[in-house]
Amino acid sequence: MSDFLVSALLAPSRATLRLIRFFMWLLVYAGACLAALVYLLKALGHVLRHPRRGCCGQPRRKAPSCLQDPCFGQHHFLHLKTSGLRLHYVSRGEGPLMLLLHGFPQIWISWRYQLMEFYHDFHVVALDLRGYGSSDSPTNLNSYTIDALTTDIKDAIEALGYSKCVLVAHDWGGILAWNFAIYYPSLVERLVVVSAAPMFVYQEYALHHPSQLLRSGYVFLFQLPWLPEKLLSISDFQILKDTMTHPMTGIHGLTDDELEAFLYSFTQNQGLTGPLNYYRNIFSHFPLQRQELTTPTLLLWGEKDPYLESGLVDSINKYFVPGRLLSYVLPDAGHWIPQAQPEQMHHYMWAFLKRFKV
Repeated sequence: MSDFLVSALLAPSRATLRLIRFFMWLLVYAGACLAALVYLLKALGHVLRHPRRGCCGQPRRKAPSCLQDPCFGQHHFLHLKTSGLRLHYVSRGEGPLMLLLHGFPQIWISWRYQLMEFYHDFHVVALDLRGYGSSDSPTNLNSYTIDALTTDIKDAIEALGYSKCVLVAHDWGGILAWNFAIYYPSLVERLVVVSAAPMFVYQEYALHHPSQLLRSGYVFLFQLPWLPEKLLSISDFQILKDTMTHPMTGIHGLTDDELEAFLYSFTQNQGLTGPLNYYRNIFSHFPLQRQELTTPTLLLWGEKDPYLESGLVDSINKYFVPGRLLSYVLPDAGHWIPQAQPEQMHHYMWAFLKRFKV
């Protein structure tokens, strides 16, 4: 069959796909404008209530003491083979590799409880993902595609001297972990995901549940250039502070020093731009194809998660090979389970790891 005939036959499908993507981006930017208005009003309120804080995040010259606490482990750097970037990590213990991937707006210290819990049986490694903390933070938007970030995980495992790992991930780290387990299943012996859905599952669920899109309004805001960085830094990062310390939806028990550890990272390197670039690439692969999930997986979810509906758990179950997924919705938990409910998380993790022996 000639190339011309093939192109002619595919032309209607390509035109339909372009039309779908056009309307998708139209809706995304409409949502971004609405979200920007909401967050602009929030930021203005913070400025009026705290005028002395100004319209920018205050520089932080000295790292909080918890970032240097030796009880969490030793600090190292590794070099990624594919990109040449350098990632910072904290590690503790010896044995099989347990690799921890944090979410937004956090860094390695979000895994402080897991570093202290599992080091007797594992070499526990908590990464600062690309663009975060002390890791390299390229400014190019194309440096934060899902493919590039997924490759970082593969290169990190190899740089640490391992051929497989127990992969534990939360929030954005969980999105990357799902993708990694799909494309590099031989490198993932066991998978633990907290408060994150595979991108194709989220896409399908959100299209049928507009209420989930409302919960994810910030995702639309983050599609815009420079404005999200400005809004999040106004009044010394008050919006981020509220996200992590709100009495109902924040991280229960978070200390001032631990809060400062997260904020400190956003005053270094390129600040918020790297982390926000994760979101700016999130729609680039729409529409996504369904995938079959086969890696033995533990999924933990908070029933009171303000950002993700519990219905996503049932949607994830549909794509798993029977017997490969253990899922639990914790009735009193929100979004930040690794820090707010570490004891419950550890209980389920130990039972899972013993059931599927590493």
